Amino acid sequence: MNQKRLVLASPLLEIVISRLSQELIENHTDFANSVVLGLQPRGIYFAERVVRELNRTLGKDVPLGYLDATFYRDDFRRRDSPLRPNTTHVPFLLEGKRVILVDDVMATGRMVRAALDAMTAFGRPAKVELMVLIDRQYNRDLPITPDYIGQRVHTLDTQRVLVEWTEQGAEQDRIWLIDPQ
Repeated sequence: MNQKRLVLASPLLEIVISRLSQELIENHTDFANSVVLGLQPRGIYFAERVVRELNRTLGKDVPLGYLDATFYRDDFRRRDSPLRPNTTHVPFLLEGKRVILVDDVMATGRMVRAALDAMTAFGRPAKVELMVLIDRQYNRDLPITPDYIGQRVHTLDTQRVLVEWTEQGAEQDRIWLIDPQ
C-alpha cells in the first residue's frame, strides 16, 4: 500500500503561481521577446495557469506553446512498451526569443535535456529558462537546475511526486509525495 503525503494544494498553489508569475514579469517585463513553452504531457497545465496569471496582470496575451519531447528521450528505444507522443503546438518561431520552458516536476533532468533537443526544430532561442512547480532535489542525473521553482521537495529515489489537476479530472488541484510500502 502506498502512503501519500500532501505537498501542495489550494489556496497555497494559487499563491505559488502568482509569485512565479511576478518573478517572470521582473525578468521579462512586457514579454515583447519572450514565449512560454509547456512541456507535454503535464507541464502544459502548469504553463496554462502561469500564462493566465501573466495575461491577467499584464493585460495582454503572452505567447504559449506546447512541446512534446517523447522522440528525443534517451530511453525512447529502451522501453518494453512504446511511448505515446503528445501534441506539439508551437505557433511561433523560437529564433532569437527568450523561452521559458515549463514543467510540473523536475527530477533527473533527462526530460528537460530532451526538450532542449526538441526545441531546435523551431529555431535557436536567445535564451532558455526553466520553470518547475516541484523540484525533486537529490534526484538529478544531469546537471540541470531550474531558474524558477514553486517548491523544493527532498525525495528518495523510491518516492514519486503525483500532480493532480482539475483539468485532468481531479476533484481539486493537489500535489502528493507517494512512498511505496
